[in-house]
Amino acid sequence: MVSVKAGKPPKKCSLKNSKPLSPKAAKTKHEKKKKKKTRNDNKETKTDENSKKGLVQPASASEQLSFFVNQFQCANDIQLSSLELESIKESCFLELSKSLDQDVKTLGNHMQEAFGPSWKEVLSEKQLLEGKIDPGCPAVLIVSTSALRSIELLRGLRSLTTECHAAKLFSKHMKVEEQVSVLKNRVNIASGTPSRIKKLIDIEALGISRLALIVLDMHVDVKGYSLFTLPQVRDEFWELYKTYFDQRLLEGDLQVCLYGPIPDGNVLKGKRRKNQ
Repeated sequence: MVSVKAGKPPKKCSLKNSKPLSPKAAKTKHEKKKKKKTRNDNKETKTDENSKKGLVQPASASEQLSFFVNQFQCANDIQLSSLELESIKESCFLELSKSLDQDVKTLGNHMQEAFGPSWKEVLSEKQLLEGKIDPGCPAVLIVSTSALRSIELLRGLRSLTTECHAAKLFSKHMKVEEQVSVLKNRVNIASGTPSRIKKLIDIEALGISRLALIVLDMHVDVKGYSLFTLPQVRDEFWELYKTYFDQRLLEGDLQVCLYGPIPDGNVLKGKRRKNQ
């Protein structure tokens, strides 16, 4: 496990030279405490209001890292060594804007902020650039549990994909040949399911040389399953990740973003598959 440095011990308070507070000073101190309490109460009230409205505060990089590593170990039935854990940095995970909710409608805004001033050039333009932007090489890849959810997420990116259409990478109602044809053009954003994404990379139709960000959909379906807990999809995702993304993440060429609330407890649904 990663070692944690112990903090400095608190300084001891000495009462020898302390003087009693004057009534004025005591009143001022009381007022300061009252103001601080009011600020904290206001903050809690605002948090409660956001919770009632269904607003989702983005997870920090450290929270995403902790959840991701835990899911990796559980799903693959392994325990990473301290050296392996240290190689996975917080910088591998993208922290989203705290001023925006994490839902379908705001996904496009998050992507614009993530890529900064260059967002239009990276995410919206449609021209191929020889030696720089090859066909079928997206900058953003969104991974979710189903075709329906993939399409839903792409609705939140319509403002970015009017010129260069996003690629739909799932098997439902879509043949591999159709997707190969689409991937012969410039692609900035692609959304799909783990199995079909891996298949298209395997046959070299989908390229990952330009890939900068993988958005992992944390949406939970009506049965309570998500990308990390739906047994077959979960296994397909980790197979995809280990085969094509793990090394690039460790080398700092790729970032991951967990989009949506991270559940408490990190408990997996379904039977865990043992390594053979």
